[in-house]
Amino acid sequence: MTHPSTDTIWDWLDQVPDPEIPVISLVDLGIIRDVEWVKSEDGDELKITVTPTYSGCPATRIINQDIETALRKRGIDRLSLHRQLSPAWTTDWLSEKGAAKLEKFGIAPPSPKGQPERCPNCGGHDLEKTSQFGSTPCKALWRCKSCLEPFDYFKCI
Repeated sequence: MTHPSTDTIWDWLDQVPDPEIPVISLVDLGIIRDVEWVKSEDGDELKITVTPTYSGCPATRIINQDIETALRKRGIDRLSLHRQLSPAWTTDWLSEKGAAKLEKFGIAPPSPKGQPERCPNCGGHDLEKTSQFGSTPCKALWRCKSCLEPFDYFKCI
């Protein structure tokens, strides 16, 4: 039996949105670590390795369900998801495409400086942190002093 290539599977997974930040895909977020076909006596099985953004991420169950739904909808019957905690996820795994999508959506992408480089709304640089925590634990709330708009900043991890 022939099955889709791993490149095709990666393309399909790139269409699965993150449940907490749906403007980026699970692939953009960098939590899909590996896709491989594994041979067994019962036939080939698709193995997907997932590293959550943090071990207690409340969206993990939904993420796994969304991955299964997307792949089963495309005819993948034999599928296993493996949770990999080490190495731990890092914002370095966020794709450039994902960072650009975050900013376009109004969320400042992570920066090596540990703070936003500019306001995602107006591009201003006069910024202040208003709260260490934003709409989700992985984000902080900032405000631009130029346009006065609040925005989330995706924290570096």
